[in-house]
Amino acid sequence: MLQVPSAMLIEPSVIWTIDFDRGQASICPPDTIGCRAETGDFRWLHLDLVDQVTRSWIAAAEGIPDEMRALLLGTEHHQRFQVADGYLGCVLHDVERDFDRFDTERTGVLRFVLGPHLMITARHTPIHSADLVRRHVERDGVPVRNAADALNLLASSIVENVTTLAREQGRIIEVLEDDLLDERKSFDHRRLIQFRRRVVQFHRLLSGMRSVFHRMEQDSDMPEPLRPTIEKLAQQVGSVDDEMLSFQSQLRLLREEADLQASQRTNQNLYLLSILSAVLLPATLVTGFFGMNTGGLPLAHGGVGTFIAGLVAVLASAFVYALLRAMGLDRHN
Repeated sequence: MLQVPSAMLIEPSVIWTIDFDRGQASICPPDTIGCRAETGDFRWLHLDLVDQVTRSWIAAAEGIPDEMRALLLGTEHHQRFQVADGYLGCVLHDVERDFDRFDTERTGVLRFVLGPHLMITARHTPIHSADLVRRHVERDGVPVRNAADALNLLASSIVENVTTLAREQGRIIEVLEDDLLDERKSFDHRRLIQFRRRVVQFHRLLSGMRSVFHRMEQDSDMPEPLRPTIEKLAQQVGSVDDEMLSFQSQLRLLREEADLQASQRTNQNLYLLSILSAVLLPATLVTGFFGMNTGGLPLAHGGVGTFIAGLVAVLASAFVYALLRAMGLDRHN
């Protein structure tokens, strides 16, 4: 179990603590290190790294290797892992949440240290996967008997969270496809860009996690009890990441179709403007000619000059339009 120096009288800022005895969970009161330190066979602490007392407590805590304490207190954000003295430390990404919404469209960092009888998870900003872990333990009664169960529960909760949010994006993409095929509805290209950014964000998160688990499989120092769980999690993360890649392909095709429709509409508008310009050009020339303020202008004297000039302009436009129809240029394929 984790040992706390006796000189440290102030306990860290514990978000929640769960003690497991033969897989059965016991939720401890807030701001306590544990409630069955002597009888519980596995303990899970979830800490807030914003609190400076917590950081001091981690720095001075005995019973875990120095490398693990440095990982918990580190500032690097890239996904990675480290093994030391039978402990596994890892930095993973997850979706942040706010008090009033579960998807903030921001990626946060979750750090954890896993030992034979202890799991410490820590974060600077609220992470949804931690809420899922506690919900699965409290409501669903998911047992945690050892380190492999704890790793499986944590990683599966992260994947579950990302998968839920990503599939919600997938359902919205299907609605966008229907709107694109329905010519009566206007299509918003900006929403397509927004969804593409979210799917890319999920893919980066999952591909980084996938790479971490693959490297864990190949690490010779990895504790043997964790290897089957790591192999299963690598396959699980890879499957979800492949689904993100299919979403990306779907969005790419949707973007190409939207661009094609926009290009077709632009070409139709340009073609219509070209026809109108060709039809009105003769009338413009006629009115320009008769509008010259020069001497000897025909039809300048008489009461029907304007009528004749207007008739010539109309006939000239009609002649050009008839010529275009005869040439088949008024039909836009």
